[in-house]
Formats: sequence, C-alpha cells, structure tokens
Amino acid sequence: MKIIFDCRYTRLGRHDGISRFGARLVEELGKLHPVTMLISDERQLAMLPDLPWVLGPDPTSAAEPFVALTVNKYHPDVVFSPMQTMGPGFRDYALVTTVHDLIYYTHRTPPRDLNPALRLLWRLYHLSWAFQRSLLNRADAHLVDSETTRDLMAEHHLTKNPMNVVLLGTEQPAVTPNRSAPSSKTLVYMGSFMPYKNVDLLVKSMEKLPGYRLQLMSRIPDEERARLAALAPYGSVEFFDGASDADYESALKAATALVSASRDEGFGLPVVEAQALGTPVLLNDIPIFREIGGAPAGYFDGSNVESFVSAVRELEDPGEWKRRSAASVVWARRYNWPDAAKQLLQVLTDADAARKSRLARPARRARRLARRARP
Repeated sequence: MKIIFDCRYTRLGRHDGISRFGARLVEELGKLHPVTMLISDERQLAMLPDLPWVLGPDPTSAAEPFVALTVNKYHPDVVFSPMQTMGPGFRDYALVTTVHDLIYYTHRTPPRDLNPALRLLWRLYHLSWAFQRSLLNRADAHLVDSETTRDLMAEHHLTKNPMNVVLLGTEQPAVTPNRSAPSSKTLVYMGSFMPYKNVDLLVKSMEKLPGYRLQLMSRIPDEERARLAALAPYGSVEFFDGASDADYESALKAATALVSASRDEGFGLPVVEAQALGTPVLLNDIPIFREIGGAPAGYFDGSNVESFVSAVRELEDPGEWKRRSAASVVWARRYNWPDAAKQLLQVLTDADAARKSRLARPARRARRLARRARP
C-alpha cells in the first residue's frame, strides 16, 4: 500500500497547530509503514522528518480543486490530509481527510483583523452546511480529534463516510513530573484571540485575583493587545506575542494553572500539553473540555468571573494542587503520537481496502453475467 501524506500545511520556520499535527503524525507513521510526503515548497523539508517526498500545488491556490491531477502521477493507493479541504475530484486513490472542529458554524464572528470584504465572505461561507457536506462526502473516510466533533458531524449529517476518532498527541516528558506546588502565581493562556475564545473573561478576572499574573502566549494584533490591557489592572497581564516553544514550556512548568474560557473547541491541545507537564488546567465547563481535560481538570462557568476566580482559589490548597498535578500527568499519557499513528495506519488500510472492493464490484458482476450467458 503506497501512502502519500499531505504535508503542504507545514509552516516555514515554526510550527502552528496544524503544521505540528502533520509533522509529528507523519514522523510516527513513517516508523510503521513506508510513506511519501506531499509538500508545496522545498523549504518545508526543514520542519519535516527525513522521508521521501514529492511536490504538489500550494493548498491555498486556485489549483487545489484539481490537486488530484498532480497526485495521481505519483500512483498512491491512499492519501491522507490533515485538513478537510483537499480537492476530492479526479482522483485514482482513496482519500482520508481530517475535520478538527465545526466552530465557525456556531461562532460566525470572523477574526477582528480581517478586512471588511473577507469578514463578509467568512460569514457567508459559514451560513450553510452544504459546501462542507458535499466536500466530505466525496472523500472516503475522515479523522476527527474528539468524540464531541464526531457527534456533531453525525447530528448535522455531514458525511456518509466512516468517521474515526484519533486523539491528538503531545510530547511526553522523558522524566515523569513529580510536582508538589507551583513556583509562581501565574495563569497561562495559549490560543487565539477570536471572540469565541472568551479571553475577555480571563483578563477581567485579574482585578479579583491580586497577586496573580495572566500570561497570554500567542501572537496578538496591536489593537487587540491595547483593548485587553485596558480591561485589567496594570501589570496583571503579560503579553508574550508569540512565545517560543521553550518559553511556553517554561511558563507551564512554573504556572499555577493553564486556563481557557473558550466557548467552543475541536480539541484543545494546550490542555494536554499542560497536563503532561503536571500543570493543572482550569476550563470552561463545556462538553469538549470535559472529554479532553477529564477528571483531573477544574471547571468553571465561562460566563461568570466569580466562578473562574473560585476555580483559581481552589488551587491555593497545596494538597489539591498536588493531587490535580499528579492526576493530570497520568491522564495525559493517553495523548501520544505513536498511538495516533497506529490508529491512522489502520484507518488508511481500511479506506484503501474499501475503495478497491468498490472498484472490483463491477468487474465481479461482469464475470458473473458472462458465466450466466455461456451456453
């Protein structure tokens, strides 16, 4: 079985979420089965494992609906994409795509930094399920990051194809963390500043948490930074504006908790990144966070500042913090890239077999008819 893995979403210089997802998954998959990477820029190879590769068009180009015309030339049996937007037409192979979330069908407010024309297009695209449904049904199978997303897809009848839950991985420490207390009164947030992320609640809560500091790790537009800074006491919010991996890990290892008041998620990778390091997490009480954070996490009402403040105060009990830290480490072991790659390989094998079986049916039918027609 020849596998091509779509690595065209690999960022240059530094991974984002999708880029890291693809790079780590193809690395582990390559240890289990021969795999060829599909890239769109040879500079991407610096961020990818040492595996065979071929070139394809940029996934954001106008040629994407016809990408199969290029990929067919490499004669794969099955292709995997870490997104759901890979052109499904004209192909001679099984196609497995990934649906990470359906957030923007519920929270249609576009990013604040988009220009007015793009904001309008964003809203129009997410007014209907029709385009998504058509795209997904033309593939052969799909990966999803969580049972929550799978159930939402089923609820909205987004695809007739198999939907396979494959949990994201995180890097597991070489030495099991054994922490008894946080080394600082910091609260770490890693994520975007889209309106549904509800970062405002975290920032406003700092007025009622004297002595604590909220560390915002991600890149942030200047206007958004100024807006958030005005919502909290001076010095209580620290903007990293794109923390390095080393700075992010260092912040997590010192923090009282990783926090998120997000109203929706497809998974929430920072949650398990923190737990793997023994850092407790405090999360808005929504189904996806209950699924991913599990029993070790603390939960609060994401519409209520007092509820968040109370959740933080619970961790001031040294025994409670230590208990949640230890439980988090154990829970996070279920999120690892080798297991994800094993599950992905099975999904790809099944998709390849199912497609070949479908293609063989007309030939088998023709042979049966021919036998019946013999005198």
